Amino acid sequence: MSESKATGQSNLSQRALHFLKLLVERYIQDGHPIGSRTLAKDAGLELSSATIRNVLADLEDLGLVTSPHTSAGRIPTISGYRLFLDCLITLKPLDTGEVASIREQLGVSEDSSDILCNSSRLLSVVTHMAGVVRLPKRELVTYRQIEFLRLEKNKILTILVTQDDEVHNRVIYTSEKYTPAELEQAANYLNVKFFGRTLATVRAELLTELHKTKHAMNQVMANALELANQVMQVSNEDAGFSISGETNLMDFDELANMERLKQLFQIFTEKHKILQLLDQCMAAESTHIFIGGESDNSILDGLSLVTAPYTINNRVVGVLGVIGPTRMAYNRVIPIVDATARLLGTALEQR
Repeated sequence: MSESKATGQSNLSQRALHFLKLLVERYIQDGHPIGSRTLAKDAGLELSSATIRNVLADLEDLGLVTSPHTSAGRIPTISGYRLFLDCLITLKPLDTGEVASIREQLGVSEDSSDILCNSSRLLSVVTHMAGVVRLPKRELVTYRQIEFLRLEKNKILTILVTQDDEVHNRVIYTSEKYTPAELEQAANYLNVKFFGRTLATVRAELLTELHKTKHAMNQVMANALELANQVMQVSNEDAGFSISGETNLMDFDELANMERLKQLFQIFTEKHKILQLLDQCMAAESTHIFIGGESDNSILDGLSLVTAPYTINNRVVGVLGVIGPTRMAYNRVIPIVDATARLLGTALEQR
């Protein structure tokens, strides 16, 4: 727990924490400011409204709740949500039937790309929000084999196959004219040398080898490394992300005005910003929640992003998650995202 989180919690009594939890849960459910009478009823405690108002005043002094209007009830602030998520939330685990349904829907395709896109659609359908999946970066993909096919003059078709059975065809142009036999020798050398390595590792080793003097390597090695270097440069593209269900966000009252909708869809067209945010989430070892208002420069102001990493062979290759209003049912969304990430990794490994 960070110092600020620990400080915020240590200044609160167990009673205050209990009422903050009740207030956030009720506000997520109803979407209206919560008054002392409502809290007293939910708490089931023999406490006067005056006592509860004092507790709410303490929470407001700490910046955890706020009153949107004079003499109205309270709503949680971003800090209040954060404390709730870090310390107070009670998750609602998925039952075996729900887990089986997710597993079945992810496994309907034999193609890894289809499975990844299906997962974003699945998240949007199950949560009624926007589902997003950060596709594996090319540099994290594992090399299986490469083939070279001479087309004409100095033009060569390269066929790069990865361990997840994805095939990437690229045309490269060379300064020299290679014979079919030379291309076959180059491919054989590369397939033995780099099999099972990530493309990032392959790229790094290529640069190291190419810096060696050509006198230190035979012609087959030199040809192979020159060709592979061109392929890696062309293949160093970012696969990006898949997003589904953006229009679901129109169903939430707090996001339904036209100006807010324009801002929302502008966010989704600025893909590099979404990618940067998803890449930050990849560093987390488990479920990560980003509340947009926590950053002054947030591209998701007024929204929250719940993500979890998915792995292939115990290696994190991407994240998936849900984008929705800050007032989302986190206790339900977090288990859905976590389970989908685990099942996605399993489905991809089986391909």
